[in-house]
Amino acid sequence: MNQNGNQQRYIAVGLIIAFSLFFGLAAHADESDESTTMTFSQPIQIPGQVLPAGSYLFKLASSDDLNVVQIFNADRTVLYATLQTVSTDRPEPTDHTVVALAEQGAGQPDVLLKWFYPGREIGNEFLYSKQREKELAQDRQQIVETNHPTISNSDATGAGN
Repeated sequence: MNQNGNQQRYIAVGLIIAFSLFFGLAAHADESDESTTMTFSQPIQIPGQVLPAGSYLFKLASSDDLNVVQIFNADRTVLYATLQTVSTDRPEPTDHTVVALAEQGAGQPDVLLKWFYPGREIGNEFLYSKQREKELAQDRQQIVETNHPTISNSDATGAGN
């Protein structure tokens, strides 16, 4: 092969690397609000209200304040809640969305306690009144991990979707 052919090959490889780096950075930047869509097949309680079964988008309100979570309908046209949270950690991150729920049983909706974005050790713990926190501490709690961006609350007693 001649020298000109090798130069063209090096240029092509260089361009492929440059485009890969550019698109990798652009995709990473989209994670700043930690948007996650979750689907619940049963009502789910969040601080101050119960969300009916359906799909919801959870996201950080701002990259400057990681303790404010907004919950929208799946297409972001309705804002259901803006909630103050506290940081919570877990021993090891996973590649999946993880939530912690408290089961109230007897026809009551499960209560959303924590939300972890995939790959993160630090998540968001939702704040309830002191009295409510005492009640929730007595309920059976479970961790549900998903391997795609939806979660089915009806499958919570087994494995996540």
